[in-house]
Amino acid sequence: MAPASRTAVAEENAMEEHFVWVTTRRIQPGTLEDVERAWRPATRPQGMRRAFAYWSEDGDEITGVSFWDSKEACDSWRASEPELRRRAAMAPYVVAELEDFYRGRELGIPGGTPD
Repeated sequence: MAPASRTAVAEENAMEEHFVWVTTRRIQPGTLEDVERAWRPATRPQGMRRAFAYWSEDGDEITGVSFWDSKEACDSWRASEPELRRRAAMAPYVVAELEDFYRGRELGIPGGTPD
């Protein structure tokens, strides 16, 4: 392994580990705005650091990515009454759903940070 590669790997190993929940939903055509309204929780879930939503070009698929303090914090939110209500509000628009919990860290990309 080249010295620069070893340095990048060492930096990645030293970076903060992230706890991430990813959910991808295939939704009924034309319902993206409805799903987005139902998607947002009324209050910030305890232990959630950040959340992002990404949607397909045709608007028929939406992926949520949320970063958590721990898997336990995420599991606690997922079992909460507000989350159950939020999922019930989205249910009429959802055709299929895939979700899972991940651990990881930022990758060190050669050349530094983008401008």
